[in-house]
Amino acid sequence: MSNFWQDRSVLVTGCTGLLGSWMTQELVDRGAKVIGLVRDWVPQSRLFQTELEKKITTVYGRVEDLSTLERVINEHEVETVFHLAAQTIVGVANREPLATFEANIKGTWNILEACRRVGGVKRIVIASSDKAYGDQEILPYDEKTPLQGEHPYDVSKSCADLISHTYYKSYDLPVCITRCGNFYGGGDLNFNRIVPDTIRSALRDRPVVIRSDGSYIRDYFYVKDGVLAYLHLAEQMDRPEILGEAFNFSNEIQVSVLEIVRKILILMDKEHLEPKVLNQAQNEIKHQYLSAAKARQLLNWSPKYSLDEGLTEAIAWHKNFLLNIN
Repeated sequence: MSNFWQDRSVLVTGCTGLLGSWMTQELVDRGAKVIGLVRDWVPQSRLFQTELEKKITTVYGRVEDLSTLERVINEHEVETVFHLAAQTIVGVANREPLATFEANIKGTWNILEACRRVGGVKRIVIASSDKAYGDQEILPYDEKTPLQGEHPYDVSKSCADLISHTYYKSYDLPVCITRCGNFYGGGDLNFNRIVPDTIRSALRDRPVVIRSDGSYIRDYFYVKDGVLAYLHLAEQMDRPEILGEAFNFSNEIQVSVLEIVRKILILMDKEHLEPKVLNQAQNEIKHQYLSAAKARQLLNWSPKYSLDEGLTEAIAWHKNFLLNIN
């Protein structure tokens, strides 16, 4: 572990979320001065469960509030921003598109505008998503694939991605964009996601319910690999050829929903539980996976965890978590 982050002032939005809580922990472990933006007090979040909030500066506010962001960046002399805050659930986006657009699009331009107005920020990493590409015929998606989301969540990510790039091009802000697949891992409290839902169902000896027909292909990316990828990218943003670029991070394996469910059940010794397939999914892309060739070549990046290793750790975390709350 290098001393790159020692004493650096780092703002993490979305620090109570799955990726944000692991990012905060890693930055604290590396000696950074972390400022965490918290919208809601979520007592079951890893941030509070592990008492990480006692090791950081916590600011209560929303990314939709520009004045709060300006104050935080100015008063804490923020040098690096990891913008992870977002409304991330597709079903919620379908039911409440305006709130999703406010959080994901306005929240992103507010972060960028606050950095532009205050000045002094040297690294801004914006979390986009593979969903920003929309539904494409040519797979895997690489960074030259057009951004053409069609449904509310996907569109919010396409827009935020494009806005981030324009702040680099028009205002010379030091921005990079990450596009990852479906994060999974310990600390994921969104049990409408397939990985934590399958683990919880298996622990309760119930069949997992699959909204789609089970054939949908997704890019499953372990949260600890995500953290290491974001930090690795940020550390290289002194290189001018990196600034303004978007990077896919992925294990580059194709896994269907049914395959990930069965893999989890095998790892948990629950193979007797037959999934219940509803085939009711709406406004969701059927096949989606990423090429990480650009990150491998330009950043010399590679994932550290296999799918089985990541799932094994996620299962262990959720077992402990669910046993302690029941």
